[in-house]
Amino acid sequence: MNLGKKTLNPSDLLANAFLEKAKEFQASVELLKVLKSRTYKIGEANVLVRASSEGNRRYFFGINYITIEEIANLENPFIAFICGSVEKTVIIPAKLFFKHLHQISHDRNGEYKINIDQALNIVLSGRGNRIDCKNFINNWSLLLAPPVFEEEKPKTVEESLHSVLQGRLLEIGNIRSYQTYCPDKSKKFNERKLEEIATLQTCPDLQFSDYNLLRQIDVLWFKNRGSNFIPEYAFEVELSTGVWSGVGRMATLLDYKNVGFYVIANDAKKYNQVVNSFSEYKNRFKFIANYSIGELYSAEINLKELRINIGL
Repeated sequence: MNLGKKTLNPSDLLANAFLEKAKEFQASVELLKVLKSRTYKIGEANVLVRASSEGNRRYFFGINYITIEEIANLENPFIAFICGSVEKTVIIPAKLFFKHLHQISHDRNGEYKINIDQALNIVLSGRGNRIDCKNFINNWSLLLAPPVFEEEKPKTVEESLHSVLQGRLLEIGNIRSYQTYCPDKSKKFNERKLEEIATLQTCPDLQFSDYNLLRQIDVLWFKNRGSNFIPEYAFEVELSTGVWSGVGRMATLLDYKNVGFYVIANDAKKYNQVVNSFSEYKNRFKFIANYSIGELYSAEINLKELRINIGL
């Protein structure tokens, strides 16, 4: 009797079988640790893996909106729906799936209920509506040789998630009626440029800060005070670069005692090492795990929709 070995559930066994199958095609397989979901880099594709045990008439999957959104914003994103067997896997482009989300039911927490029928088509709302998946069944070539766009340099997962977090912070600030700023104009979140989400196209010039540092901070929230903009919150997203640079940029706002400084990262140990060196000011800074921003964003969106629906 092996007490130390964890017993895998049927979904975990199917997912492991899928990854072993990928290796048979000489594809590299790497878990994307920066994401909370079970997502892997397989070959040149980023793949969210979901598995469902053999069903009578349909296969059922649950995926949270935040997870789907993160995957859809990566380079070459796919979702692999394993339907009872690795030999019955739907490998669908995540951006295509994302476009049909409004036709799939979800609960108040943003958990989408995905049904796949016996023909391995994804069921949509409305009688007989389906995503035709015949070209996606066991189509490993999509993962092994995804399209390459030579005019654009492929982004890393960290770079893509950086833009997602900036976009979410801008959206949260907008919902809370702040004036929002982001220096990365051309980066995209959900197919929208960040400059289209931010309410300010240029960073306000503040009297007690270095403007060259201020305008490089990842996201800023301001309040209007007459004709003046008063900084309220500053955010730096640090997933692949050192925390030092972000803390250094935000430090230009230290003279503004009301401003909250937030480092969004996935390495609390590295953050603590840096912020502890600022002993005099370390209480001004706060660490937030990157996945917590996704949870806050989802809650803010749901609350906004609820307010609209009940008219209050």
